[in-house]
Amino acid sequence: MKIDAHQHFWQFNPIRDSWINDDMAVIKRDFLPQDLWPVLQANGIDGCITVQSNQTEAENDFQLQNAAENDFIKGVVGWVDLQAPNIEQRLVYYSSFFKMKGFRHVLQGEPQRDLMLQPKFMHGISQLAMFNFTYDILVFPDQLPHIIQFVQSFPNQKFVIDHIAKPDIKHQSITNWKKNIEAIAMFNNVNCKISGMVTEANWQQWQPKDFTPYLDVVVNAFGTKRIMYGSDWPVCLVAADYKSMLGIVTQYFASFSQAEQANFFGLNAARFYNL
Repeated sequence: MKIDAHQHFWQFNPIRDSWINDDMAVIKRDFLPQDLWPVLQANGIDGCITVQSNQTEAENDFQLQNAAENDFIKGVVGWVDLQAPNIEQRLVYYSSFFKMKGFRHVLQGEPQRDLMLQPKFMHGISQLAMFNFTYDILVFPDQLPHIIQFVQSFPNQKFVIDHIAKPDIKHQSITNWKKNIEAIAMFNNVNCKISGMVTEANWQQWQPKDFTPYLDVVVNAFGTKRIMYGSDWPVCLVAADYKSMLGIVTQYFASFSQAEQANFFGLNAARFYNL
């Protein structure tokens, strides 16, 4: 089973979705399950994990409804206020939805770069494991030193780094990112999504070889059992169509064994998200 472990759906709202600027005009519209399913089928992908893009519980309702109506949506990574006093009650509620697999907070956009280390946030994270919920880590490279301390604090929590932590591929910046990624990968409860790379490259002029040094770092650090394929559709469309984006990793992993490819393109995601 091939799984796209990271994509989004939304009904475009120019105020709520103000992060989609004029340079990203191609994604200033609705993207719904009926838009993605033909794309997945055309590219040999059997299912997907849909990930929150809006930080409200209304987002969970929307994504869980999409998942209930579409069998190819295998799981949802939602949002919940991890700092709320009633966090445990909210997690009890969401544990009744089989397709709710975990949660994410858009840490990359927080003015407080070490928000994940604050006591209330840490308390929220400490509650996830008892419900077998995963946590997706969305950060920029400047936050990776905080993430080392963060994941070290929760050895029994299943974590996954989104978008290989968004290194500056456009300017070939790699040194500090590499050092921190290798440190984080030392913790066996942390996985990494190989996703979202094209949006960190030169949108108009990227070449597949631009990504090879970054892929080498992630695969060498995490091995082939803690990495998973994600498209970041439809955000990826600002820089590449689905087939081209998929082609980058298909080409890179072509020399790997069939078992290693099966792990990367689906089995690791199935295990991580308990599909």
